[in-house]
Amino acid sequence: MSSHIPNPRRRRLLSVLAATVVAASPALPTLATADPGEPTLVLVHGAFADATSWDGVAAELRSRGYPVVAVNNPLRGPHNDAQALQDVLDSIDGPVVLVGHSYGGAVITNTHNPKVLANVYIAAFAPAQGEFVQGLLDPIRFPGSQLLPPALQVRVVDDPTGIAGRNVDGYIDASYFHKIFAQDVSAQTAADMYAHQQSAALNANLEPSGPPSWATTPSWYLISGEDNVIPAAAQRFMAGRAAPAHTREIGASHASLVSQPGTVADTIVEATNSVR
Repeated sequence: MSSHIPNPRRRRLLSVLAATVVAASPALPTLATADPGEPTLVLVHGAFADATSWDGVAAELRSRGYPVVAVNNPLRGPHNDAQALQDVLDSIDGPVVLVGHSYGGAVITNTHNPKVLANVYIAAFAPAQGEFVQGLLDPIRFPGSQLLPPALQVRVVDDPTGIAGRNVDGYIDASYFHKIFAQDVSAQTAADMYAHQQSAALNANLEPSGPPSWATTPSWYLISGEDNVIPAAAQRFMAGRAAPAHTREIGASHASLVSQPGTVADTIVEATNSVR
């Protein structure tokens, strides 16, 4: 690496080279940054998606010199999934900024780790203690969610965390996916997202949340104003509690991380630079 690059920039680039981009399985490799003082940006996807939903955001962040880890979220329930995230955090040297999309926000809300400098919510659930995801889609307080049957379907899946190794999962039917989840991306992009869709245990929607990490951790929130999954009114309500001083709103679908990766990356960078 040429010597004319300033030291902070050089440290950041070295961190990128040393970071593992995706934690791909329960048997997680050691994830470390070259500079223990440089925050690692840990991206947690939500229901009906997988870690590839972060590809555009991760590429944007890496191009700006940030180390990134995109985690495979099990989508079994906030407690289970927060523990899986803790395992990832244990394998990272140095501080972390957690970023959650959709249900991933409930996971980072239930994650308490001294390494975490900030939470960033992207069109995400940010429950208070005792609240649950389905309750925050209350159609009386926050009308507008289209995540309902027949768009929302269920199936029985193999799941070692479930009763007798089975569980009931929800997923979005193919004919509704583009319109509900990501109406502001191309048909081809939506088809690719659907091909990567991961179903979520019904328990993920119904399990009460624990003490919220946003109560003690600086938090940022990027609201999707044209969201057909989590109505913008529900997002504003949650952002008003979790990130009253650091909330922005954009005209985007629920999948803003895919349709507007640069804007999402801007919010993550703002949070990271504010707490480093």
